[in-house]
Amino acid sequence: EEDEAALEELLGPSPLAPGLDSQRVAIVHPAVKWGPQKSPLTTAELQIAEAVALVDTLQNWTVLDKIIIPTKNPQKKFVFGKGNFQVLTEKIKKLPHVTAVFLNVERISSLTKKELEGAWGVPVFDRYTVVLHIFRCNARTKEAKLQVALAEIPLLRSNLKNEVSERDQQRGGSRYIMGSGETFLETQNRVLKERELKIRNALEKLRRKRALLRTQRRKCEFPMVSVMGYTNCGKTTLIKALTGEAGLQPRNQLFATLDITAHAGYLPSHMAVIYVDTIGFLSDLPHNLVESFSATLEEVAYSDLIVHVRDITHPETILQKATVLSVLRNLNLPSHLLDSMVEVHNKVDLIDRYKPTEENALAISALHGHGLEELKQEIEKKILTVTGKKILTVNINLEGPQLSWLYKEATVQEVEVMPEDGTARVKVIIGSSAFGRYKSLFPNSKIFMS
Repeated sequence: EEDEAALEELLGPSPLAPGLDSQRVAIVHPAVKWGPQKSPLTTAELQIAEAVALVDTLQNWTVLDKIIIPTKNPQKKFVFGKGNFQVLTEKIKKLPHVTAVFLNVERISSLTKKELEGAWGVPVFDRYTVVLHIFRCNARTKEAKLQVALAEIPLLRSNLKNEVSERDQQRGGSRYIMGSGETFLETQNRVLKERELKIRNALEKLRRKRALLRTQRRKCEFPMVSVMGYTNCGKTTLIKALTGEAGLQPRNQLFATLDITAHAGYLPSHMAVIYVDTIGFLSDLPHNLVESFSATLEEVAYSDLIVHVRDITHPETILQKATVLSVLRNLNLPSHLLDSMVEVHNKVDLIDRYKPTEENALAISALHGHGLEELKQEIEKKILTVTGKKILTVNINLEGPQLSWLYKEATVQEVEVMPEDGTARVKVIIGSSAFGRYKSLFPNSKIFMS
């Protein structure tokens, strides 16, 4: 009960949640026209379109205006040059009922945020703040909520520095708290450190619990397939199509899935597999935001196969692929997982006569079921290779316990009964450890490799 109470305290209302239930937002995109900071794989128009999609994900948030302004160096204090900054400020001031500005950069410093808010008279959000708020709204389980709380810590730290510098200006130097020998900054930093430690400990407990569940799954020898991709590429729709699970309700929005969810399905040989739905990725997603969800992504390292789903209709599909692969490499996954990955080009129903240009990529429509049988066959082929499972036929005596043992410990595909001598030929898929047990239990059984 004490643990539960402590957990509830950590999961309380966030001090960083935007104050208003609804926001009327002006989106400002600093377009880098040249130099090393300009991405060759995208355009300012596509980047601002993604920013609009992020805002549209939030209930009661509306986009009032989209403004693209060129800049040489978005790391500058005011982000833009003097002239452009003045033009932008006038535009924002003229917008009716604007309540916030979303500056479409990964992260702004607390100093820049303070200066911009002073100039524009409304709160200023960066991608970190907006994505974090989407996570906050979509977090369903305790684990996802804890991961959001962990991702908030860096923001709370930078807000604290802001608050301290303001106090110092007002009071003429930092003050010690009531003879405690600690400054306000030291006290608040200590409180934040303690909070971070509590969150990490709570996540560690949940991680151990999941590791236990994983061990139990391993005993059953169910292969695990992690379905990954850029946010809103159709992962949940694909899992629903592969498993026929009616309870899955895919949503056409960014970051609809924040928690790892597992769903059972069958491959053409009737072998049972577990499909794992994972959090989607986004370009320019701050490192420590991804890091706070590493507990969720850890599950991927224990899977037998990764299916990388791409929305092939998206104009930035190449950049999205690069983003996903970059995050996967940073997770330090076993090399065999990255080498055996299955690439799936989804939403081909929206393109006339689509043929994948990449070698070994499979064209599918998760929504309409096109190409799913080929995908299942490819998954089965890879699973048999990586797990060491065998497809074989055994001759058994129907009066003995072999058939019921095989039904319990392996995947029985076909049973051909020979009534004249009371035997049967049984085709099975069997894991290597179960196969070893079978041979020692039934040494006289005839075995034919398929």
